[in-house]
Amino acid sequence: MRRTIAEIKTNVAYRWFLGYGLTEEIPHFSTFSQNYIRRFKGTDIFEKIFTKILEEAIKHGLVNAEEVFIDSTHVKASANKKKYTKEIIEQEARIYQEKLEEEINKDREAHGKKPLKKIKKIKTKEVKVSKTDPDSGMLNKNGKEKCFAYSFHTACDKNGFVLGVKVEAANVHDSVMFQEVLEEVEKRVRKPKAIAVDAGYKNPYILKTIFDRQIIPAVPYTRPKTKDGFMKKHEFVYDEYYDCYICPQNEILTYVTTNREGYREYKSNPEKCKNCPLREKCTQSKDYTKRIFRHIWEGYVEEAEHLRHTPYCKEVYERRKETIERVFADLKEKHGLRWTTLRGKEKLSMQAMLVFAAMNLKKMALWLWRKGKGPFDISKLYPLFGVLKKILSRYIQPLLSVLRKQGLKFCFVNKLSQEKSPDYFSSSLSCGSLSVIIS
Repeated sequence: MRRTIAEIKTNVAYRWFLGYGLTEEIPHFSTFSQNYIRRFKGTDIFEKIFTKILEEAIKHGLVNAEEVFIDSTHVKASANKKKYTKEIIEQEARIYQEKLEEEINKDREAHGKKPLKKIKKIKTKEVKVSKTDPDSGMLNKNGKEKCFAYSFHTACDKNGFVLGVKVEAANVHDSVMFQEVLEEVEKRVRKPKAIAVDAGYKNPYILKTIFDRQIIPAVPYTRPKTKDGFMKKHEFVYDEYYDCYICPQNEILTYVTTNREGYREYKSNPEKCKNCPLREKCTQSKDYTKRIFRHIWEGYVEEAEHLRHTPYCKEVYERRKETIERVFADLKEKHGLRWTTLRGKEKLSMQAMLVFAAMNLKKMALWLWRKGKGPFDISKLYPLFGVLKKILSRYIQPLLSVLRKQGLKFCFVNKLSQEKSPDYFSSSLSCGSLSVIIS
């Protein structure tokens, strides 16, 4: 805002656009910034605006949430990556930890094992905390520059309308935020038929969550984590009835135990493996024992892998590049969010809501223009402006009074001529149109 006000003072075109004379005084930049801090902090005003615009798009039949696309993108924080402190913090329990422990003990009891005792020791971990923006997190991904950043966890529909967003530190894994984003989509729109996610979300708990909601997951292929030259896990056949694995040499790997992470362990007979012709490609174990681990929710992963090969899931996953990936491209290229100048998760959440609300509004205007096959009638959005006025009135009325005293004339861009391309943003608000909001 400081730079914007400085530009207005010296740029005649800006003065003309805002209705200022050459000698009129321009409001101080702090008039805007301080009002923002005092009136918007701790409120859900931007979430209400985002929700209302989305509801309007739904009312016009523009949102198709039958298939939803969920992913995250990183936005660099306004923080020096070299200025940080190392802190030991308590490791947060996974949101599904209690349910997982319950399932583990049931599984152990079914196999004749004693239930595991709860660990009283608190787990800790060392993290780098920015001195400038403590809410941000150190981004540490292969192929990406190490820096403090935030993650925008976002969901959109097949038409590219943003349905929900959650902002979190970049060192929080994508899978942690999945359920919150999905619940936002279900609350604002509906339960989707299918969800397309990338490899970061392809884990047993998330796939269990998706299947339990009777939603179809569209997931990508992921390379086996076995070393090159060794047999892959899928070469060992799991027999669900006898709860064992069968190796390529038709030998049995029997159940041993279920560990605290929820993985069942299966072991081979070392006497039979000792002279096996495939041993060198199977295991490097010194006791000639092959071990395979299977998560108690692995069945959901296998079902998702089976669905991955169906034409429907292939088609849905393929559309990620033209939906959620395009949303992120527009966010960074057209709205300047490769990095942010704001600090703190609360401010970033407000910014995310406001930017995505603007993106949805622009898309809605463009689609309504195309739908009408002619000049866009701004009056179609008057009901929306009326609601936004009610939402905003108690926050911005004092600011409007200050600005009116200083002679600021509120005006949006003049209505584009009918000959203009819709890519300019089908049509715009005239000065008179804005009076619907602030009068």
